Amino acid sequence: MTLNTNGIESSNLADMPASNVAGKRILITGGASGIGAASALLLASRGAKVVIGDMAEEMGAAVAKQAQDVGNSIVFKKVDVTSGDEVRALFAFAMETLGGLDVVVNNAGIDHKPAPMHELSDEDFDRNIAVNLKGVWHCMRAAVTCMAPNGGGHVINVASIAGLRSAPLLSAYSAAKHGVMGLTKSAAHEYARVNIRFNAVCPSFIDTPMVQNTMAKMDERAQQATIKASPLRRLGKVDEVSSAIAWLASDESSFMNGHAFTLDGGMLA
Repeated sequence: MTLNTNGIESSNLADMPASNVAGKRILITGGASGIGAASALLLASRGAKVVIGDMAEEMGAAVAKQAQDVGNSIVFKKVDVTSGDEVRALFAFAMETLGGLDVVVNNAGIDHKPAPMHELSDEDFDRNIAVNLKGVWHCMRAAVTCMAPNGGGHVINVASIAGLRSAPLLSAYSAAKHGVMGLTKSAAHEYARVNIRFNAVCPSFIDTPMVQNTMAKMDERAQQATIKASPLRRLGKVDEVSSAIAWLASDESSFMNGHAFTLDGGMLA
């Protein structure tokens, strides 16, 4: 079965080594496209029960229908992660719909037009922090509230290699992702005692709608430099990230906590 997550073709799910996530109750933000949609569809195809949240209502509903049409379980709810109230409502909905939460994937995020740091507007900087950092914090806080009284769980934050190194011309995005790494590592220590683990997935440039949008704002030279930035000299694929998320969501990752799981084709090597 070949899936198409809003313009990005996925490879055959049956060809992927399957981590056991059957019966897992999973909430994914930013689940309407790109990494979030691919992860939701993959996890549901392996027997997980999934709720996705996103601002893009039509796209999110389409992902849910795509899964339901082949007998898999994805339910969509609209959410703006910059609103603490909306995030709390999303988690309450997921708890009621799924009967609990085992895994949360905080994937919602935005980019900004590549520009030198001093040319960024207050609006660009503030919006990046609001979505890419504070939005993750809203979801981590809600996850702890739901998981701590119920035996624990696993929170997977989708960060970036921009949170582990410099990101020229993407300083606001990089600042937010460095913040996500700080939250991930701090929470991993704080909540291990209640059996809640926190890890981060740190992709480089992956062929998603958001990356395509960012690259569309670059000149040809910058686009080619981006594509060839890793030793593999190509963009990553959404399935290469979603399969890693599926492994992290399984019990096979049970001793991993506070880790940055890089998917960068060797850029940091």
